[in-house]
Amino acid sequence: MNVTDAISKRRSVQKFDPEHRLSYPDIESLILAAMHCPSAFNIQHWRFVAVESPQIREQLKSTAWGQPQVTDAGVLMLVCVDLKAWDKSPERYWENAEAKVRESMVKGMRGYYRNDQLAERDDALRSGAMAAMTIMLKAQDIGYDSCVVACDYAAAAKIINLPNDHAICMMLTIGKRLEDAYPRPGMLRLEDVLITDTFK
Repeated sequence: MNVTDAISKRRSVQKFDPEHRLSYPDIESLILAAMHCPSAFNIQHWRFVAVESPQIREQLKSTAWGQPQVTDAGVLMLVCVDLKAWDKSPERYWENAEAKVRESMVKGMRGYYRNDQLAERDDALRSGAMAAMTIMLKAQDIGYDSCVVACDYAAAAKIINLPNDHAICMMLTIGKRLEDAYPRPGMLRLEDVLITDTFK
């Protein structure tokens, strides 16, 4: 499937075949695709939690107000981000670069994030969101459907024992659809969303 087809065919499917589970190679292919995403300073903030345990899925379902796709989907994926990744051996993000480039980038990221928690969080969440979208498009490419699931992130974080310096960016369900998504409810016009140069 080409990228344009994957984008146009991807829909938020909410009813999945509960008998189908994604194989490890399929899950691995989703994560490997996401790992090619851009990230601020090449920090690669993302951490992916593939929830297989039926018991943990059931607990997470309660944080998502009982939405059945949490337990029915072929895989439940929590896209998390390490907010302090910029300060955890940051040299490794540039290990293949020349020494002067590596030193410059490490100095730059530490200077940028050290006293700016908003930038730290925003950049991590942007990186996580790009990874999540890539997972959904790759899923479409290999024959699966997906849906972003609203949940109580604080409650979900406790269930998966999320470290204090991490955040959940998104909860995704991926699997074999049982029913088609609802018809598209409506899309804004191009002129409503494309602004040239400045807002008026």
